[in-house]
Amino acid sequence: MGKETTLERYGSKTTAIGRVRGLGSAHGGAHHWLVQRLTAIGNLVLMTFLVVSMALLPAYDYAAMAGWVSQPLVATALALLVISVFWHARLGLQVVIEDYVHTSGNKFAALAALNFVAIGGGVFALVCIARLAFAGAA
Repeated sequence: MGKETTLERYGSKTTAIGRVRGLGSAHGGAHHWLVQRLTAIGNLVLMTFLVVSMALLPAYDYAAMAGWVSQPLVATALALLVISVFWHARLGLQVVIEDYVHTSGNKFAALAALNFVAIGGGVFALVCIARLAFAGAA
């Protein structure tokens, strides 16, 4: 009963580090991390602008809000916020899925569903903003 060899334990002559070497960085982590931080900063700036701008409104009924959204600066800020929020959420949830869903089929399905919801929700929100922006308070 001597020491068990790597070949006996794992069925190959590779060491533990040798098996791991091919599973290293995908070289996209730094960019992914940076984009997530930039979208977070963008969300903070845009949300602050929109909350302050909304707080200065004289009323909060539909006509006042529709008139507010029809202003070009506000509509642009809302559109940028929607894009930034959905992109930020997609990036964050992608990391969670990649880290915690281990079966490749489930991972693919979860990432596909995530992309569908992120793109679909973003497009829906942008269409709603565009309808309000172009219709105005009419």
